[in-house]
Amino acid sequence: MVVTKLYTEPQICKKEILRYAGCKGTTDGLLQLLLDECLEEVLPKLSYKVCYMELPLSIVENTCDFGCIQIQSKDLVKNLKGCEKVLLFAATIGVEIDRAIAKYAHVSPTKAVLMQAIGAERIEALCDMFCQEMNVEDRALETQSVILRPRFSPGYGDLPLEAQKEILTILHGFKTIGVSLNDNLLMSPSKSVTAFVGVDVNHSAK
Repeated sequence: MVVTKLYTEPQICKKEILRYAGCKGTTDGLLQLLLDECLEEVLPKLSYKVCYMELPLSIVENTCDFGCIQIQSKDLVKNLKGCEKVLLFAATIGVEIDRAIAKYAHVSPTKAVLMQAIGAERIEALCDMFCQEMNVEDRALETQSVILRPRFSPGYGDLPLEAQKEILTILHGFKTIGVSLNDNLLMSPSKSVTAFVGVDVNHSAK
């Protein structure tokens, strides 16, 4: 069963936004002012949505079998080894950030870069919030020690981007949270993520 969650705004980290913008450690007053302007403009328009489902996992050589799909990837196997189930999820902050980026692409390249960086920081913050929440829920439900592995997305290592097609199909990505995939395997909205998260039981005992 696919579960959909709506989140309130994750805590903002301006330092992280500036890092994504390639301006780590800057003290430029004008840049800080532009960043504040961008945040004031776009933050009220963002939405934070996640859809996910829990799947069983078995591993045979370099293939992960999730029951409904099989994916061949040495790096995904390495990430999920020792897990008996995974969380498969997709997350997005919506289309408004794309509209803001397009709006400033020609009239203010600096603001366009900052909007890109805001989008990157926001989607990562959403994914972190989701994973932290699910880790707490799993710990509450399990009598054994549980920890979630780092999320692993198509495009990491040898996990092909094509895997996003199956992920979004399984999760009904467009219907649940409005995420679609074009012929070039790029997601729309652009600030969206799909990922596998291994659920490791009895981690502390290993």
